[in-house]
Amino acid sequence: MNISGNKVVLVGNGAVGSSYAFSMMNQGLCDEFVIIDLNKDKVTGDVMDLNHGVLYAPSPTKIKAGDYSDCHDAAIVVLCAGAAQKPGETRLDLVNKNLAIFKSIVDEIMASGFDGIFIVATNPVDILTYATMKFSGLPTHQVMGSGTILDTARFRYLLSERFNVAPASIHANIIGEHGDSELAVWSTANIAGMSLKDYLEKHPEHDGELETIVDDVKEAAYRIIKAKGATFYGVAMGLMRITKAILNNEEAVLTVSAYLDGEYGHKDIYIGVPAIINRHGIRQVIESRLNDEEKEQLDQSVATLVQYLPR
Repeated sequence: MNISGNKVVLVGNGAVGSSYAFSMMNQGLCDEFVIIDLNKDKVTGDVMDLNHGVLYAPSPTKIKAGDYSDCHDAAIVVLCAGAAQKPGETRLDLVNKNLAIFKSIVDEIMASGFDGIFIVATNPVDILTYATMKFSGLPTHQVMGSGTILDTARFRYLLSERFNVAPASIHANIIGEHGDSELAVWSTANIAGMSLKDYLEKHPEHDGELETIVDDVKEAAYRIIKAKGATFYGVAMGLMRITKAILNNEEAVLTVSAYLDGEYGHKDIYIGVPAIINRHGIRQVIESRLNDEEKEQLDQSVATLVQYLPR
């Protein structure tokens, strides 16, 4: 496994990819950042623009345009390429468009000798993460997707707004498909260590306010796409957070799209679940205790995805 350095390669320099590049530069997380895209003029312009801000970044990251041969010694390749979700489309509507694109991209990357970690962001992310694992032949722990990291961030933000508590002090996850069948794990949600149930007993004025929050999380992407055409800042920050956990060997728990091999009663599928992330990728899937209703919802989410998996 080749992750000795801090080189990161981005494939796909659209709205999400370029926002991720900007986030990475501002964090100063990697020594070298390479951007690959079919639109070489845009890559050239973005590389120039980013490099003009390096003076004010935390560290002098080397940012350059590249090609697939640059992946051979990368620690991480982040995949943001593919057709974007349009107004009225679900993420699963993108399956056939993006599977063919990914087969070509992953084949080129692996031909370079790449043996690092893939992070997949393109939708439908759970399906394409599974496809990346299959196309690449890499071990499952070296392939992950952005999963429900953005959904979880939206969830915690909305809860923080309701309770007037910082999102970092709220511990609650969205798991399952990054899509319409995702679910909130209410049974283990807590605010500063106090279970949500106990918190509501002490703050009854908030009782009954939670019913619409999950719907708001699920509808967020559709509303943003309708308003401005695409979502990109939030997911870019989520991708940066995953990258940081890998490069800094954090052992951080994040709700990524991870491979299940018996966890939650399911096998041979990628889906959004909490997992421990370190320098080697996914060290362990965390099997949260779900109540009966949550188990049934997760089973339904898995069933939604299974029919689209490339076999």
